[in-house]
Amino acid sequence: MIVDDQQPDPVLTAYLERRPALIRYFSVRLRSVEAAEELVQDIYLKIARRPAEAIENPDAFLFRLGSNLMLDRIKRDRRAKRRIEAYGVIYGSGGEPAADEPAADDALAARQRLQTIVEAVKALPAPAQTAFRLHKLEGLSHAETAAAMGVSRSSVEKYLMACLKQIQDKVGRP
Repeated sequence: MIVDDQQPDPVLTAYLERRPALIRYFSVRLRSVEAAEELVQDIYLKIARRPAEAIENPDAFLFRLGSNLMLDRIKRDRRAKRRIEAYGVIYGSGGEPAADEPAADDALAARQRLQTIVEAVKALPAPAQTAFRLHKLEGLSHAETAAAMGVSRSSVEKYLMACLKQIQDKVGRP
């Protein structure tokens, strides 16, 4: 990425110079070298895709960008964990330990139900499909989904309601 015709992008140059420091910094915060390396790679992807613009303090920009990405990842992981825990409370086994594998007939019924859900979602307009994928599958909040799609939060809520109604009509209630 080039800011002007002769000079390399100072943010990219700072990234290449500070990459080991970024990994050390985020390794401590994430308590994992592997997670820190993934995060630092995400920083690179963000700066490589951004429009060329002058940044006054590239080092501060990199660490702030990494911190924001780290917080986003933590929030997404927490939401996923809450969904999994809520699923266990709603559909749990009443205190009995869960089997490692479901019964064959339960697995077949689940696959058929999933196929019906997939077909129901595919029958919806593209924006509703996108909202469903971002919110339900990738774990983004309504506001984050709206920002990613470039629409209002109200639109996202309407898309999701349409999806859920379509699924309910096709599958019925659990």
